[in-house]
Amino acid sequence: MPADSPPADDPRVLIVTGMSGAGKSTALEVLEDLGWETIDNAPVRLLEGLLATGPAPDAPLAIGVDSRTRGYDPQAILRLLDKGNATILFLDASRPTIERRYNETRRPHPLARGRPVADGVRAERELLEPLRSRAEILIDTSDFAVNELQQVIRNQFDGEARGVMTLTVSSFGFARGMPPLADLVFDMRFLDNPHWDPVLRPLTGLDAAIGAHIERDPAYSPAFARIRDLVLELLPHYAAQGRAYLAIAFGCTGGRHRSVYAAERLAEALQAAGYDPTVIHRNLPPVPAQGDARAGELTSRPGGA
Repeated sequence: MPADSPPADDPRVLIVTGMSGAGKSTALEVLEDLGWETIDNAPVRLLEGLLATGPAPDAPLAIGVDSRTRGYDPQAILRLLDKGNATILFLDASRPTIERRYNETRRPHPLARGRPVADGVRAERELLEPLRSRAEILIDTSDFAVNELQQVIRNQFDGEARGVMTLTVSSFGFARGMPPLADLVFDMRFLDNPHWDPVLRPLTGLDAAIGAHIERDPAYSPAFARIRDLVLELLPHYAAQGRAYLAIAFGCTGGRHRSVYAAERLAEALQAAGYDPTVIHRNLPPVPAQGDARAGELTSRPGGA
């Protein structure tokens, strides 16, 4: 989820790039809403002039670049960036996530050329690797819905939000692997598993009956209190180190009961302490996207405390 820490000052020229389907269009739209001047997929031959001219006095400049850009040459782009003062924002996502997004929208991947989406993803990743390796800000959108990515971009580049650490609290199931970029991971599998109760099995940690079951486990209250206090103790220290993002993850076997409940309770504790966390439940069923989905864009699903 999270991004590497941005430069100390907001960039005046931002190169927005990344994998097709990772959310570049969404990022540019949010930047435009924030008052940025945005240009998407300008030919590489025009980049030198744009970078030399720089942004308008009253608005920073965001330039979208990816493998579809006319005359795309990563080394030429990097040489141009070496001459100027621009920051690279790279939006990434896992191969299975990109494949799923394209399959859901039924649009062809720009580099697939009649082959499977996976072939296009591999080719594009190779093309974009030089820009990814130089990116000052890297955001992995694999577990983001559209609204979650929008909020991340707002928090990262809205001048009013500068200096505020973005918190994400997520739940996941170990059966499907750990989240790749979690900073703090808490394993809740020591608690009694509601999955083995046929009545509770279809429910999730968002349901009151699951909460009551977990609360009855004598191990829950003291352990969760220590986790909550530890997180609240650590957050100011992370902020003092200049961290722009912090991802806290709770795991259980299937990612539907214990981890979901713990994530919700921690989000409530963080809100009570004055923070504004984003909550993501990775293994809960997705909600169908509303409106017209565009190729490779993110689809909405449950979130929030």
